[in-house]
Amino acid sequence: MANATSANRLSAADVARLGKLARIELTTSELERLAPQLEVILESVAQVSTVAGGADIAPTSHPLPRSNVFRPDRVEPSLPAEQALSGAPAVEDERFRVPRILGEEQ
Repeated sequence: MANATSANRLSAADVARLGKLARIELTTSELERLAPQLEVILESVAQVSTVAGGADIAPTSHPLPRSNVFRPDRVEPSLPAEQALSGAPAVEDERFRVPRILGEEQ
């Protein structure tokens, strides 16, 4: 990674201004700690921009090709109600009958 020159170094004042724009209060120690960290991030973004700048590279959110793994949502035949209810311990009005778990006030 290329080192930043003194001309493009972020100062604590630069970070304070960014914090003010973002409406984030930063302490003096946070400003001094964040300045070099933000500088590394900016250098990394610049390197990526340099590599991808002239090439015909499509933007992507993931390094590996991804595809949808879900099947299409379509109506298909299912079990008849009588067959689905055939193993149920209790049936009422062509539905599974289950014990009440909520009180009357629910």
